[in-house]
Amino acid sequence: MPIDSENTDHLTQYCFVIPCFNHSYKIFNVLQQLAHYQLHCFIIDDGSDIDKAEMLKNISQQFTWVTLHRLPTNQGKGVAVMTGMKLAYSQGYSHAIQIDADGQHNSHDIAKLIDQSLCHPKALISGKPVYDDSVPKHRLIARYITHFWVWIETLSFTIQDSMCGFRIYPLEQTMQIMNKNNIGNRMNFDTEIMVRLYWDGAEVIFIPTNVIYPADGLSHFRAVKDNLLISWMHTKLFFGMLPRAYALIKRDNSQQMPQQHWSQVNERKGLWGIKFILTAYRILGRKIAQLIMLPVILYFWLTGTTQRKASKAYLQLIKQQYPSVPLVNKNKLTTFQHFYRFGESLIDKLASWQGDITINDLYYPHKALCLEVIEKRQGIILLGSHLGDLEMCRAIANLSHHVTINALVFTRHATRFNQILATINPKATINLIQVDTLNANSAILLKEKLDRGEWVAIMGDRTSTNPHQRTDDDAIIWANFLGQPAPFPKGPFILSSALGVPVYLVWGLKPNGRYQFYFEHFSEQLRLPRKERQQILQATVQRYATRLEYYCLMSPLDWFNFYDFWHYTKPTQLTKKDNNYDK
Repeated sequence: MPIDSENTDHLTQYCFVIPCFNHSYKIFNVLQQLAHYQLHCFIIDDGSDIDKAEMLKNISQQFTWVTLHRLPTNQGKGVAVMTGMKLAYSQGYSHAIQIDADGQHNSHDIAKLIDQSLCHPKALISGKPVYDDSVPKHRLIARYITHFWVWIETLSFTIQDSMCGFRIYPLEQTMQIMNKNNIGNRMNFDTEIMVRLYWDGAEVIFIPTNVIYPADGLSHFRAVKDNLLISWMHTKLFFGMLPRAYALIKRDNSQQMPQQHWSQVNERKGLWGIKFILTAYRILGRKIAQLIMLPVILYFWLTGTTQRKASKAYLQLIKQQYPSVPLVNKNKLTTFQHFYRFGESLIDKLASWQGDITINDLYYPHKALCLEVIEKRQGIILLGSHLGDLEMCRAIANLSHHVTINALVFTRHATRFNQILATINPKATINLIQVDTLNANSAILLKEKLDRGEWVAIMGDRTSTNPHQRTDDDAIIWANFLGQPAPFPKGPFILSSALGVPVYLVWGLKPNGRYQFYFEHFSEQLRLPRKERQQILQATVQRYATRLEYYCLMSPLDWFNFYDFWHYTKPTQLTKKDNNYDK
């Protein structure tokens, strides 16, 4: 594969470094694949057995561009790679391309790594593995655990994979770090050197690459010894992070985006991370899952400048405007507690969708009304909000197997969560309907479901995601909320009117550690006659805002709108480059 760059003269400063321990039977094919790059290669024989060492010597002599260096005893992958980099640096090379000797890395992707390195010569360029079914499941779990600790050690999600041994090192900076620190000698090397490079200010760039585990592959990982070494490495890096914490947070915050519409703020969580927490919840229980969540919450609290500022302003408004907040110890109304409640709600969602939270776990004052509505077998609108957990609607479905609930969610913020729900409980009694914006097509789809007697849940507290609206007046209505004017969307209320079915308000809260579900009648049918449309719509939205305020005061920490709710920012049209729907 050709190098897509005009700076090919700089390639003479690049070389390969291959650590090898008893992989002689595989390395011939690897060298054949590297031959067309016409770069020098340093193979470091890490004390292979005599017969394997002799085979490796014979193979290396067939390639004039290969230098073989043998270590007298096996000292570990880290020592082999560092030995190769020292040899390369002493001979004037500026960059070392590390690749494994067993053929698991895709040599065709080397060109992609080199292109990035030529554009960012001071950056560490690393492969980000894309695995097939050959990867052992225990390897994946181990990687997830390491990723989790690396994010804590860097106070950033920048490092997407710290264990891939397919990467390009900028040698000058790497040599300085190796000379100043006692870097891990074995399987702990790849992770530690990447974290320390990040600490030192190096940019880290990842390129997706297919990685396979050959059926006849030979692993040198020592389950007990190497796990102990890795655990010790993470201990060192954690305590090494502490004096660097302010600088790391400041560095991460410097990459904050300017203020955007709520729908165009990228989610700050990864699909695998949620799966990892779910796995911990399933295997180890809720308490362990909460312990795992704690450092994650701490990270978001420390680095989420915009979200923390919004939380502080909201809680200050709660305290100042309303001195009497029922059921809540106002000493707990802190931004950290607010973040912690949000993290706890994630576990609640997982528990709810897995079926671990049932109607018997809820305080349910409106059960009689709900049963009465269920008996009618009529389609209704459930008007919800981002106060608390709409997932507690599952409790309604538990009252009767005849109820199907459809939650209307915006595509941009639903794709990943839908994937997770499918793995948790494919037979869950709530369906998520993904839309880009509320329009005629949405209304037709929902009308069909309502006519079948199904229920539709719509959020009523977030403004439109449509960047093509003619004016702000087309999208929002200002209503008094917590003592200040706040923008509310017209769309959910106009849609509810057009669908012509009864509307009920739903609230799933947890103000005092116990799940509480509220279900109340809002309107038998929202009517918006043309002549009085604006006035009635204004009164309707204000009535919704008043009820939202009531429950907000009941459970302030359940407010999960972590942005400046009282300021309206019109959404902008996303370009293909900005579109993150598939991430």
